[in-house]
Amino acid sequence: MNFQDLIYTKRDGGVLSEEQIKWFINGFTKNEIPDEQAGSFLMAIFFQGLNKQELNYWTNAMVNSGEKLDLSTVGKPTVDKHSTGGVGDKISLPLCPLVASFGAGVPQLSGRGLGTFGGTLDKMESVEGFNISLSNNQMINQLKDVGVFISAAGVGLAPADRKMYSFRDVIGAVECIPLIASSIMSKKIAEGTQSLVLDVKAGRGAFMKDVSRAKQLAETMVEIGNAAGVKTIALITQMETPLGNAVGNALEVSESIEVLNGKGPADVVELTLALAQEMLELAGIKKDPAMALKDGSAFATWKKMITAQGGNPEAKIPVADKKENILAPKAGYITDLDAYAIGLSAWRLGAGRAKKEDIVSKTAGIICLAKEGDFVEKDQPVLELHIDDPARLPMAKEALKTAFTIGSEPCEKRKIILERIS
Repeated sequence: MNFQDLIYTKRDGGVLSEEQIKWFINGFTKNEIPDEQAGSFLMAIFFQGLNKQELNYWTNAMVNSGEKLDLSTVGKPTVDKHSTGGVGDKISLPLCPLVASFGAGVPQLSGRGLGTFGGTLDKMESVEGFNISLSNNQMINQLKDVGVFISAAGVGLAPADRKMYSFRDVIGAVECIPLIASSIMSKKIAEGTQSLVLDVKAGRGAFMKDVSRAKQLAETMVEIGNAAGVKTIALITQMETPLGNAVGNALEVSESIEVLNGKGPADVVELTLALAQEMLELAGIKKDPAMALKDGSAFATWKKMITAQGGNPEAKIPVADKKENILAPKAGYITDLDAYAIGLSAWRLGAGRAKKEDIVSKTAGIICLAKEGDFVEKDQPVLELHIDDPARLPMAKEALKTAFTIGSEPCEKRKIILERIS
C-alpha cells in the first residue's frame, strides 16, 4: 500500500477504506511509518475529519492494536464511567464504589493528570500504600471479590492510542473531535465493559470550553460506543466553576470520603448520584444510589477496594504543612468563581504537572471556602491555599487575581447537568 495515497485521499476530503485505516494504525503502532508522513496524515484528518464509518474502523483498529480485557467471568453486569476532566473533578472516587456497592462490576481504568486537570491515579496515590498498577488477572479477581478497582491501564491495552496521544500533542493535533473520541473510546472498549457513562465537561475549566463542541464530542463517543456493542450514554456537565470545594490530590480524596459518608459539597453529591443512577440503569439495577451514601455501604466498598489494592483505609490523608488565605476585598456575594484560574493556581502550587514525567505534590492545592452565591464579609477568607513548596506561592497567587468577583446581589445558580445524550 502506498502511504502517500492515504495522505492525498484524506487531504482532498476523500474517504478511507477499512483496509487503509487498519494498515496505518498497525504500521504507526509498530513504528514503521516515518514521523513526517504520520504527522501529515493526522493533520489531514485534523482538517478534514472522519465520517462515522471511518471513525468506527479507526476505533476498532486502535482497540485491536493490543489485547482486550475479558470480563466475561466476572459474573455481574459491568459498567464504567469516563470524564473528560475538569477542576475539582474527583467524581470517580466516590462514584465507583457507590455503584459497586449495588452489585455491579466497575472496571475503572484511569490516568494521570496533565496541566490544570487532576488525574484520578494521582489522587489515589494520596492513600497510603494504594497500588495503582494491577495485572489483568488482579483486575478480574477484584471485580469478582470487591466489585470495583481503580487502576492504570496495562501497556497491552490499545497501545496505538498511547503512542498517538503523545504524537498528536507534539504536532498540534490535539483538538480534533474524531481523534479525541477514538482515543477515549478505544481504551474503554478494550477494557471490556458492557456499558459506559460519559461525563463530558464544558466551560473554562474543561478541555472543551464551548457547550456545542462538548455536545459534538459526546454524540460522537456515544455513537462509537453503541456501534461497538457497549451501551453508552453521556451527560454534558458544566465546568465554569470548580466542582466541589477541594482542588488538589489529597484534598480531593478527603472530600470524596466525606461524600461516601453522606456529607460533602452539594454539587459533588448531585453529580455523583446522577451518574450513579445512569450507571445502575445501564447495568439493569433498579436502586436509588442515595441509599448507599446514607447507610454506609458505599464507604464500606471504598474501604474494601483500598485494602484489596494494598492500601490502608484507616491511614490519615496527608495535609500540607503551610496554608495561606486569599481574603475578600469587600463585602458582598460571590458572583463568579473561575474554574480555570483556580485550576491554574493549584497547578502552579504543584498539584499538577507540565510534562508526563513530572512528579506532583500530594498535598498542594486549594480549598474554596466560599462558592458562587455565598455572601462574604470584607477580609473573610475565600480561598485557602495549601502549600508544600513556598517558592511556588507567588506565581500561584498571581493566577488568583481575577479568580472571583464580588457583587451586591447573588448570582443565579448554575445548572450542573446541561444535557443528556443517548
